[in-house]
Formats: sequence, structure tokens, C-alpha cells
Amino acid sequence: MSFAWPWALAALLVVPLVLLLAWWLRRRRRRGAVQVTSIALVRQAAPGRGRWTRRIPAALLVAGLVVIGVGAARPQGSVPVASNATTILLAVDVSSSMCATDVDPNRLTVAQDAAKAFVKDQAGGAKIGLVAFAGVAGLLVPPTDDTDKLVDAIDGLTTTHGTAIGQAILTSIDAIAEVDPSVPSTAVDVTGGEDVAQAADAIVVLTDGANSQGVDPATAADEAAARGLRVYTIGFGTTTPAQMVCSPDQLQGGTVGRGGYGSAIGRGGANLLLIDEDALQQVADTTGGKYFRAENADQLDDALGGLPSTITVVHKDVDLAAWFAAVGALLIAAAIGLSLWWNRVRTPRAA
Repeated sequence: MSFAWPWALAALLVVPLVLLLAWWLRRRRRRGAVQVTSIALVRQAAPGRGRWTRRIPAALLVAGLVVIGVGAARPQGSVPVASNATTILLAVDVSSSMCATDVDPNRLTVAQDAAKAFVKDQAGGAKIGLVAFAGVAGLLVPPTDDTDKLVDAIDGLTTTHGTAIGQAILTSIDAIAEVDPSVPSTAVDVTGGEDVAQAADAIVVLTDGANSQGVDPATAADEAAARGLRVYTIGFGTTTPAQMVCSPDQLQGGTVGRGGYGSAIGRGGANLLLIDEDALQQVADTTGGKYFRAENADQLDDALGGLPSTITVVHKDVDLAAWFAAVGALLIAAAIGLSLWWNRVRTPRAA
């Protein structure tokens, strides 16, 4: 919780002043009290209230003053708010390793099926854009609510060499900037911070490997975070070597043949069939997103299927001053009411 007017917290100084005034009045009343010789008679005449019950009104009064004092500082609370203007960029890895058959019939086919189901589930809701990436990243479909166009583009995905996860994130940022004026493009130097407002837009990166070229994913994540964009990452596939088999329509220029085991080696000797989970987790953590691990079709469906309820909810600062004022007023009213009621009980009725 933050405060719009933190200097107004000085109003809380009223509380110790009230307590001091109450102590002084009580002490003065005791000095002017009539001396009674028989304490027993006084106790017999007084109502049977415990010592702690006499302090309830005072405690409620103090609590009410504290709550109102805090409310005067205009407290701001971060609350989840459903957004009806969300843009989602789906970035799908189409590197050669997506032909691996450790997930039947191969990773790319399963990813295409899951992506199409994800798109169809959003019909009439968030706008979705499609980015495909291997050695480079390209925007295939700008954010749209045209489900058929998105499904056709997903069906047409083909594989090639390389894995540019960082570039895919930057390309997705620019695609969002084209439709959301509040999000600067990557050509604009943006300095982020803890006070960056969370945007309603998000990026979903589905990959089966590790970044092999282009921009480092951590650098791209910083760019997304500076713009309030969340990046959700999905690591797809197993760690078991399998044959690389893609259908003819999944191949780009015959770059991946049938048969053989997937042992693609990238820059620096990295095995591109091994998911860089640490990097994907870092991207998600940096941007306020989440990392998912999926080793089969069901897990991938679950990961993508659960995203809409998370993505379409953003956290916004809401002014809570009115709530604090209402609670404080109720506490003070309760204190006054109890005090008057107990004093009425204590006052003897006329004969």
C-alpha cells in the first residue's frame, strides 16, 4: 500500500494529544471527587461492569481516529482489475528442434494445435498477434480478433535454423506498440522502475530450446518490464533425444530432413534440445509474468488454457481513502454509542 499524500500522516499526532487530554481530564475529575467513607457502598451502587469494558469506547475512539488519520493520507492499494482491452502477442518457436518426435507426432504439430485452441478460446475477447521465431523473429499477424486469420497463420508455420528468443520478445513489444499508444516501441529509450504501471497487454513465448543468437532474453525482458508488459514463458518438450521428423508442409526449403536424432548444436556448443529454464524463469520474473513447463500435449494445453484468466487481469492502484473514512466513522460512532448507553445505565432513575 502506498500513499498519495504521505505528509497527511501527521494527522495521526492528534491521537496522542487526545489520549493526553483524556488522562488530564480524568485526573482532574478524581481530584474533585467527593470523599466517601464506605468503598463498599460505592461498589454496591455502581453497575457490575468490569474494568476492561470501561475502556472499550476509548479503544474504539482511538482506533477510529487512527483509521481516519491514515485515510487522510490517501492510501492507494494495488487490486486486480479485469481488462477488456487486452492485447496478447503469441510468439512461437519454429526452430529445427521443433521437429523432434519426443512429443507425438512432433513438437511443432502439438504446439500448433495448442495455439489454435488458445486462439479460438479468445474469440470475441482479447486481440491476439502472432510472432514466429527461429534465427530471426517476424510478425506474421498483427493483433486482431480475426480468429480464422490467426488459425491459418498457425497452420502455415514452418521450421528453420536458430532460436532468437530475445528478438521474439522485442518484435512482440513493437507489435503491441503499433496498437497501444501507451506502450513505446523498442526504438524509444525507456527507463523503467518500481512505479511503472502494469499494462493490460502481455507476451506469451513458447519455445523448446535456448537462445542461440540475437538479443539476450534478459535484455529483452528489461525492455518489456520498462513498459509494464508481462512476459509468460513456456518451455516445451522433453529432454529425451528423439528423431527429427517434420511433414513436408512444416519444412522451409527442406532444412530439416526425415530421420536422424535431434542433436542440434548451437552457438557456444549449446544443445538446442535442452530448454534454458533458468533464462525463461528470469524473463518471467523480471516482467511479472510466469514460467510454465510442458512435456506433453496435455500440459501444454493446460499452460495455454490457464493464461487468459491471468493475462486479462491487471493490477491498478485504487484510492482507498473513502473506505478508511467509512471504517473510521463507524468506529467513532460505536465508541460514542457505547459510551452514551453505558452512562445511561449507570445514571440512577428518579424515584
